[in-house]
Amino acid sequence: MSARSRLRDERGASAVEFAFIVPVLLLLVLGIAEFGRAFQVQGTISAAAREGVRMMALQNDLPAAKAAVQNAAGSLDPGIGLDQITVDPPSGCTGATGASGQTVELTIEYDMPFLTDFFGAGLTLTGTGVMRCNG
Repeated sequence: MSARSRLRDERGASAVEFAFIVPVLLLLVLGIAEFGRAFQVQGTISAAAREGVRMMALQNDLPAAKAAVQNAAGSLDPGIGLDQITVDPPSGCTGATGASGQTVELTIEYDMPFLTDFFGAGLTLTGTGVMRCNG
């Protein structure tokens, strides 16, 4: 066997090996991109929940708290809907529930769509903020 034909055979083997490796590398790169995006969205949701619960604890104004959540998470696409934000207790910090030591909790449940449908349709992420009433 001549050196020239051996080199040609090795080129063919390299092409076959490359064809086997490309899907794995592509899957790895897409997985890293999706994980990184989910990590960033989770951070945004957590920060938005903190902003909303702060507004709820200090001003006891549910519409203002929901607006604060939406403003803090303005970079998300799709945005956070009002129905995705829940407050416990629903009355906030009023009357006996606003007593010293009482807390209010704001939870956001966000359905994050994946960039590609390669890993499914999406993921549900949750952000929660808890703060003592009246600061």
